[in-house]
Amino acid sequence: MNKELIAQKLVSLRNGEKREKVAQDLNISISALQMYETGHRIPKDEIKVKIAAYYKISVQELFFEDKPCNSCS
Repeated sequence: MNKELIAQKLVSLRNGEKREKVAQDLNISISALQMYETGHRIPKDEIKVKIAAYYKISVQELFFEDKPCNSCS
């Protein structure tokens, strides 16, 4: 699992949406989302599922493929 690539994917998927709104929609803290987006932390499995569902992509594509995702941006 490449933290930097996951971080890039998450930022790209957010697509300019306010971090506060996304965190609120996911029911996680803003600081947790920020840590995921900067590559400082990887979310727990249940949060991975929430994030993937929120962005309408698979958990596999978002967190386990070591290539940029097709759905991003």
